[in-house]
Amino acid sequence: MKHHYLGLAARKKGAWRSLFVHGSKHDLNHLKIYLEERYQGEAMLTKNGRSALALALKGYFNKGDKVIVNGFTCYAVFEAVKAAGLMPVFADISKENLNFTVETLLKVADGAKGIIVQNTLGNPVDIEAIERFAKERGLLIIEDLAHSAGINYKDGREAGTVGVATALSFGKDKSIDTISGGAVIFRAPRKHEIQAPTKAPKKSDNFRARFYPMAGAMCRGLSYVHLGGVVMKLFLKLKMVEKSADNRLDLIVRPAKFEAKLALEQLKELKNEPPLREFYLVRSRDEVLKKLKKAGYYFDGFWYEKPISPARYYSKVHFPEADCPNAVVVAETIINFPTHYKKAELEAARKIVKEYL
Repeated sequence: MKHHYLGLAARKKGAWRSLFVHGSKHDLNHLKIYLEERYQGEAMLTKNGRSALALALKGYFNKGDKVIVNGFTCYAVFEAVKAAGLMPVFADISKENLNFTVETLLKVADGAKGIIVQNTLGNPVDIEAIERFAKERGLLIIEDLAHSAGINYKDGREAGTVGVATALSFGKDKSIDTISGGAVIFRAPRKHEIQAPTKAPKKSDNFRARFYPMAGAMCRGLSYVHLGGVVMKLFLKLKMVEKSADNRLDLIVRPAKFEAKLALEQLKELKNEPPLREFYLVRSRDEVLKKLKKAGYYFDGFWYEKPISPARYYSKVHFPEADCPNAVVVAETIINFPTHYKKAELEAARKIVKEYL
């Protein structure tokens, strides 16, 4: 049986680089300058994407303000809103692109002060319609580029150049992937003063961020002899790696120097990237996943199995399922392909999936 090793040689090359690359203070400064030039604002480097988003929200809103959030997202977004002292209001999504629309925004906009635009899985929102709606309602737009750094909206503007602030995540499987790190760019005058994070990460956090790409490459290879999951559980138990959803929010810690160097390299390569993850809505998802595995594809997780993922945090959100029926259906039926496969390697997987659309 042919196994689809997801460009393993290239992934291992990147893993070795992550393990041994050297960073400096100059890399932190160069990344900051680059972000300020690209997104036209004041940049601050952060521990992770959720910290960047929390700082963006704290800069423009008062405690208790309502902010509209996409009804199909990750717990990190919810955590950032709560850390800023704000109230998240979830808007249902379109099944076509997994984003909220003006129609779904209308249902939840009363009393809201802002909108977080995330361009789910790298699929752009109708930014012109959203922007008109925001101006009519006096809502501030915050752009979260965790999924969408480097894409252009249909009107030609680059994502991250529309809202009053832009947040980036450099987390695992994001558009910019250094396992940890992030940045916020304030593009309009702030309502509140914000202190830039300056504290260096812990050495243990640096090690985990360096080691994770190698651990991932090893476990993906071992998955074809049914050992990948066992080895990853061992790494987690020994605290050699950390699940991305567990990377804690911290408003005073900056990225590691080596993360800044890797992030800048990746940012410079972004040129109107395709969607981050290819997705399909299927019937009998468990059956599809079994067939994919039998064909040599080991999809060890997908975004998202709950409207607000991961599932282990879902009960904390108190998600209004009755108000977001599309998000619930999508979470129950979606399969999205991991980022570590090359497009050509997924052709056989597409044929399997399309039998169940």
